[in-house]
Amino acid sequence: MKTIKMKFAAALALFVLTLSSCSSDDNGPSQDNMSIYATAKANAQLSVLASALEKAGLASTLSSSGSLTVFAPTNEAFNAFLSKNGYADLNAVPVAALKEILLNHVLSTKVKSSAIVTGYVKTLAKGSASTSNTLSMYIEKNTVVDINGGKANGGATVTTADIEATNGVVHIVDGVIGLPTIVTHAIANKNFTTLVSALTYNPASGFAAMLSGTTGSPFTVFAPTNTAFASFLTETGFSGLSAIPANVLETTLKYHVVAGANVQSSALTNGQTVNTAASQSFTINTAGGAKITDANGRISNIIITDVQCSNGIIHAIDKVLLPKL
Repeated sequence: MKTIKMKFAAALALFVLTLSSCSSDDNGPSQDNMSIYATAKANAQLSVLASALEKAGLASTLSSSGSLTVFAPTNEAFNAFLSKNGYADLNAVPVAALKEILLNHVLSTKVKSSAIVTGYVKTLAKGSASTSNTLSMYIEKNTVVDINGGKANGGATVTTADIEATNGVVHIVDGVIGLPTIVTHAIANKNFTTLVSALTYNPASGFAAMLSGTTGSPFTVFAPTNTAFASFLTETGFSGLSAIPANVLETTLKYHVVAGANVQSSALTNGQTVNTAASQSFTINTAGGAKITDANGRISNIIITDVQCSNGIIHAIDKVLLPKL
């Protein structure tokens, strides 16, 4: 009798387990079996994103097979974007502009949160500065993951990570990520805080406004790091940016800018003369790594290349270039 009871109990447990499994299957497909577009369509927080993808003709792109990463703005983020830019609704956004904005949220490879590191990645968007080089995105990973400096800088912060899809992964973000300018990228990367201070120190110079806009663009900027500026101050004996005469600082900053050209690193050649906005030139040397020899014979290494912005491109350097003053 005891054996019969045990067999009955086992059979009952198996029946309940099977019933539970069938019930679970009746709930519809799991999110793991949905494309990125379908995932957005099914998520109440992302309904505006799904509509935007449809309007921009990208629904099929994000439904196709592949391995993508999408930083997905919430409905609240999209509504804030529309309001900030003076659009009555999603239909008021020009299709071409909307498409590039959306592509600026997409990476061509699948990157889960555990694989995210601080640094630059490429999106699928293109700005007006280059047809051959897609826009760069700066990701900073600390206790949170900030993109292009967070919402305050026209970027966003990841609020929900690692939503799996059949063709990649979705990370929900709290802002619509705008097409980054040179100033956007300078502010986003904390290694350029002194450069940003220098650009904005004298508002009358108009540097920050110029490098945020398109007038005179595209621009190529050779951007000194904070360490480079600290060495420059020690070398020149100035106690800080405020101690540098306005005309010296302005000429020095202009010496780092090439106007009217989006010069990618692949276009730099040994012995090349580069004319700058300071009406002075410097020389490129590529032997043993890309370097710059300035008007005073000082040598700076190019340590980061091809940070593509919507209005130009940035190459980071480890020494401030010094023009003839």
